Amino acid sequence: MPRKPRKRSRNGVYHVMLRGNNKQTIFEDDVDKKKFLEIVKKYKRVCGFELYAYCLMDNHVHLLLMEKEETVSKVMKRISSSFVYWYNMKYERIGHLFQERFRSENVEDIRYFKTVLRYIHQNPLNAGLVTNIWDSEWTSLHEYLHRWYMVDVDRGLELFSHDRETAIRAYIDYMKETNEDECLEYVDRGRVPDEKVKKYLRSIGIANATTVQQMPKNERDALLALLKERKGLSVSQISRIVGVSRSVVGRAR
Repeated sequence: MPRKPRKRSRNGVYHVMLRGNNKQTIFEDDVDKKKFLEIVKKYKRVCGFELYAYCLMDNHVHLLLMEKEETVSKVMKRISSSFVYWYNMKYERIGHLFQERFRSENVEDIRYFKTVLRYIHQNPLNAGLVTNIWDSEWTSLHEYLHRWYMVDVDRGLELFSHDRETAIRAYIDYMKETNEDECLEYVDRGRVPDEKVKKYLRSIGIANATTVQQMPKNERDALLALLKERKGLSVSQISRIVGVSRSVVGRAR
């Protein structure tokens, strides 16, 4: 079947996600991540788009951007093709690196823009890679405070206040807030239905979410880690079913 045309955003703002083919790692080391950011910065100049946030995980990337001179499709084709060419040369490999075409969602109002901004910056925290959002290294979180590199921070900060100092304080508070935001994610074809997960939990003596929430921490984390190992279950889905925050699920080992 032919692909459906991508729905155009009314204001040109998109939350974009690239993932490694078959969830494979796309960044083997920090050099790879630095190269990807260099490529994004290069095509930011070439294509004229605005970039509001980014997050690089080992096997996927999140970007929040506004298309300008070129469409988001052309922008992402330039970025992904350039990185794959460099990556294949470095690792002496051939073939695809990213899974199909990139995924995107339209970001057409102020409230959702702020939600996506926070979601992207909290990605490492929700995945359990850090215990504090400010420890995240490969996101644009700190560019809004003092380490400007390539992100257009004015649009995001002005949503909090037109006074820069007030905006930064409000931004910091907003980024730290615990939440249950759910934005763009890859939904795998083999995803397990919620009811099947609940049936499994009942079979091992867990009647409902309250049971999980009342468990001793070590028992709860062992259960969450077990669920994360099951194919087709995402962190967000587990969080929703057992009523525990995604950051807790992500950190469970």
